[in-house]
Parts: sequence; C-alpha cells; structure tokens
Amino acid sequence: MTTEQRSTLDAILRQGAFPADIGLEEQRAQLKALLSAQPLPADLTVTAGELGGVPTADVTVDGIEPRHTVLYFHGGVYVMGDAALSADLASQIGRRIEASAISVDYRLAPEHPYPAAVDDALAAYQGLLERGIAPADIVLAGESAGGGLVIATLVNARDHALPLPAAAYVMSPYVDLTLAGATMKTKRDADPLMSFDALQARIPDYTAGQDPALGLISPIFADLTGLPPIVIQAGSHEVLLEDAVRLAREAAAADVEVTLDITPGVPHVFQAYHAILDEGATALDRAGRLLAAYLT
Repeated sequence: MTTEQRSTLDAILRQGAFPADIGLEEQRAQLKALLSAQPLPADLTVTAGELGGVPTADVTVDGIEPRHTVLYFHGGVYVMGDAALSADLASQIGRRIEASAISVDYRLAPEHPYPAAVDDALAAYQGLLERGIAPADIVLAGESAGGGLVIATLVNARDHALPLPAAAYVMSPYVDLTLAGATMKTKRDADPLMSFDALQARIPDYTAGQDPALGLISPIFADLTGLPPIVIQAGSHEVLLEDAVRLAREAAAADVEVTLDITPGVPHVFQAYHAILDEGATALDRAGRLLAAYLT
C-alpha cells in the first residue's frame, strides 16, 4: 500500500513542481493551490492573532486541552506561503504533544528581504515569553525555510540572552542558501518538487545583496552551541537532504542533542501529506514522542 501511496504522491507533486522560469506571483499561486488541495480537518479552528506585533494564525483542536505551545514557521523559500496554509501541519504536532499551535505570518521577500523574517520570528518568540508561557513548555517547529528560520531563531534568541524553548522540530530544513549540498545534484531526478535552479532563482529576493553564508540566513554556518534538543526529519527523495544531514552533524559537533530521522523514498516535507501517505503520519508520531519527552 505504501508503494502505491508514494507513487501517487510523486505524480501529484511533479504536476505541481516549481519551474525556475516562472514568475514569483505564479509560484505563490501554485503553492497556495497545492497546500489548499487538502481541506482542513473539521475539528480544527484557525483564528487571526498576533505575537510581538507579528500576525499569526492561532490553531486549536477540539477536545485537546493544551498544556504546551508550538510556535510554528511555515515554508516557501522565504518568498511564498503564509501562516494559515500551514495550520494543519502545525496542528498535527500539537495533537501529539497536547499543545496549541501558533503559526507565524512573518514578512516575505522580495517585498521584505532579510532580516525581516528573522526579526519577525524573534519578535514572535519574545511575544510568547512575554505572555508568561514558560520556555520549558514551548517547542519551535517549522518546515523547509521555516525549519531554517527555527534554527536561526534559536541562535538569535541565545545571542539576545533569551531563555530557550524545550526543543525544536524541523522538517526538511532549508539551512544553506549557498546551495552547497551534494544532494542538490545527486537527488535532482528523485525530487519531484524542488530543484537547484528553482531555489537559486529565489535567493536574491531574500538576501538582497547580503552574503547567503551569514549565520542567520544560512544557519548551517552559525555557531549552534547551547541550543536545545533538535529533531530533524527529511526524506531521501529531496535535493535538500544534505541540508538536514549537515545540520545534524554541525549540531552534534556543538554538543547539541540531536535526532536525525531520514525516511526513504519520500519527498520534501512529506509529513504535510500525512492524510494520504502513511510515512507522513508515522514520522509525526515519532517526532511527537521525542518532543513529549523533552517537554516533561
């Protein structure tokens, strides 16, 4: 059954892949169509909110009395996506750790290039702390660029002497905007959605002339010392696979407790397709067990 699921998902994603030669507005529309194709679960409520002056989508699940909080950062290579589009994935984490989820609507490039997203992410985290939420009850989570933003926010919070959350969970993290990972080439044909060319086309929108190797742009190059435990998941069929592997290596070298979880035969942010892909739900379950242990 899972082989059939993988093949079906691969075909769907190849139809919605992002060619490098189309405009940003068209790419934004394609991503919205892709993520909106799955209706939100009926037990999910999404309301507009704000943290630290940054807009958010606040996500609650009927029947769950939240004991913790997930601060969530959506993907979209820093130029696409929005908080509400990631509400279901954020809620899937919350379901597994008895948490409410707050998805952050950080500003997007090229209208708002670096450091706008990084500033918004830190402001949202500070806003959560100012609400009186204990750091030990907070998990930072995100997918793709949002995963990179999670790591950058941890580094930024540490450097601003803020108390750090209990743990972090990143799915298919995009942490190297120099695109130096070998899997940019070796996984080119296996990846149904992403490509070196498509990623490269959007980098100037975000960096706006800044060095893409800066630690808060590409946190693979940041000092990760002192960060809380990090759970990293990726699929073997994605050009960003080595970003996940290298992030785990750098975290381990900095004495950070890290779990690297690679699922074979699945694409970028495969957890988002948990409703039609068994591996997605299973990976979320594994992450949930780890995060629950860190929260207790």
